[in-house]
Amino acid sequence: MTRKRRYAALAVTTALLGTGGVIAAPVAAAAPVAAPDAAAGATITGEKWLDDRTVDLTVASPAVGASLPVRVVLPAGFAANPNRTWPVLYLLQGAHDDYTSWTRETDVVSFLANQNVLTVMPSSGPTGIPTDWWNNGRANAPDYETFQVDELMGLLRERFRAGSTRAVAGVSTGGYGALAFAARHPGTFRAAASYSGILDTTAPGMPTVLSAIVAREQLSPLTLWGSPLLNRDNWIRHNPAAQARNLKGTKLYISQGSGLPAGGGGNLEGAVLEGALWSQANRFTRQLDALNIPAKVHLYSGGVHDWPYWQQEFKASWPTLAAGLGLS
Repeated sequence: MTRKRRYAALAVTTALLGTGGVIAAPVAAAAPVAAPDAAAGATITGEKWLDDRTVDLTVASPAVGASLPVRVVLPAGFAANPNRTWPVLYLLQGAHDDYTSWTRETDVVSFLANQNVLTVMPSSGPTGIPTDWWNNGRANAPDYETFQVDELMGLLRERFRAGSTRAVAGVSTGGYGALAFAARHPGTFRAAASYSGILDTTAPGMPTVLSAIVAREQLSPLTLWGSPLLNRDNWIRHNPAAQARNLKGTKLYISQGSGLPAGGGGNLEGAVLEGALWSQANRFTRQLDALNIPAKVHLYSGGVHDWPYWQQEFKASWPTLAAGLGLS
């Protein structure tokens, strides 16, 4: 873990073990950002090429009300095939990280070098929760879900010939996003994979975990989806487990470690956090079974909430994602 992510894990661990499930002092919400003219739509305002296949975009998003970075990795045959479209793989970041995490922490660029897929890593904001924020019911609340699912997809079609075949995968809060997107937008993604994701947001302890993530970024936990009790309908609308029936027909891969007591090589915070997610992941997969929705599931002993595990799980999930993308 990087120092930044170790502190993030510690913040959640402290909330789980030291507050009895209550965030003691939520800080004030950040002031809303004035949104650009929504009628103008999202636009690419900057491109920075890192090599002949990798480009960092700056996208002005009316949905979020901000300019956001997006990393795009082109398939090796992109330039040689100017008339074809490409399937799209979204890779979503985790909490307190950024859009560079997948290329910084894994070998995903070389792993996918020979695959005919457009790989896209969008920003999910500082919390890494790609959702439409409630923000006390304000009309201009940041909406990362619309940004990623609708606005960005349109830009990718125009700029990089993105096709309509899509898959999505993510780590931690990005794992939440992958399954939430697939459930809340049935048919948009043909495959979805979660690695240590928050998949049952109303399960015991999970509102506390999410509140700790939000508070870590100097935001009030209530700005996410409101109160887990008073705004329960909104929480349910955003809960992959509550929307699981919509996943029928989507190819799924779910992985989760048990963390403690098996340990995690000295990374106590990461092991505790991984263990905190264990029961809700089991509950989610049992729900899929009850709904007769097939999924490739890897629930393993031990493990840490960190990239070495997620990289190997991504590779294990590749056959599932590739099948959804129509690749060999």
